[in-house]
Amino acid sequence: MNDIFAPATGIGSLPGQDAREAAKTATGSFEDFPFLPELPARGPGADMIGRTAGMLVELYARVEPSGWRLGDRPGRDTKRARAWLGEDLDALEEFTQGYEGPLKVQAVGPWTLAAALELRSGEAVLSDPGACRDLAASLAEGLRLHLAEIRRRVPGSRPVLQLDEPSLTAVLRGRVRTASGYRTHRAVDRQIVEATLREVAGVHDGGPVVVHSCAPDVPFALLRRAGVAGVSFDFSLLTERDDDAIGEAVEGGTRLFAGVVPGTDAALSDPAGSVMGVRTLWRRLGLRPELLAEAVTVTPACGLAGASPDYARRALAHCVRAARSLADNPE
Repeated sequence: MNDIFAPATGIGSLPGQDAREAAKTATGSFEDFPFLPELPARGPGADMIGRTAGMLVELYARVEPSGWRLGDRPGRDTKRARAWLGEDLDALEEFTQGYEGPLKVQAVGPWTLAAALELRSGEAVLSDPGACRDLAASLAEGLRLHLAEIRRRVPGSRPVLQLDEPSLTAVLRGRVRTASGYRTHRAVDRQIVEATLREVAGVHDGGPVVVHSCAPDVPFALLRRAGVAGVSFDFSLLTERDDDAIGEAVEGGTRLFAGVVPGTDAALSDPAGSVMGVRTLWRRLGLRPELLAEAVTVTPACGLAGASPDYARRALAHCVRAARSLADNPE
């Protein structure tokens, strides 16, 4: 499975509101692993939750003062989310004429979506196991249609589906707050979390699925069991407690999307310096240096929506140079 990936790519979000400029940046920066950009600065419906809510089938969401809430019918917020996604797909199609290779598309995963979307009562979908199942089924169908649209528009591409799950660890540990803010929702059973992720990932018909989380304590072992091909994470949040799980993931063929470039404006070190921690991890795990280029894709630590446009472009270019450094000098 690793041979379908490439050495570097982006996470998803970019600054600004111009779909064509974003598509030009995402495709120009990564000639062998472009991604479909997200532009949350446009407002509700372009944010990660609203964008994915717009993909749902037979479930609809609208913006309330407290956030996105499920409703009975598609309103202006759903229509706006779908219109912006269509605009982004038009721009991507324009800049990928004749492209053949991996193409990454992002959507919020079922558990972060369940933690963020509200039921009509105002409580999170996460509070209702039946609603969680319905949401996961609706998301899976929406993603199936979305991936089919990607294949239609960019016929030479091999879509890679990234599920954004920043709330996954909080869901597993019972740390998602209730609407009142005074309590937290009960932890969801790990087997249910795993089975739901497997169900949603399975909609890709054997295609590669990556789960991204820029939160601490990413559950590498659970994600491997759920069948994902890659795990995307903020490298700076790793601790030595993660070593065994990462070593097992690499040896099991799971691709590591190592977020080593800051997601907001910062001084960028030389490319070799950016991946020094990855080399150190490899030595600590006793893994073969030549495995590095086969097992690691270099990315920003998280989305770049909070960065300046100039920094975002430089950060993406830096990922490419850092990945080249890793391949050229694995030791």
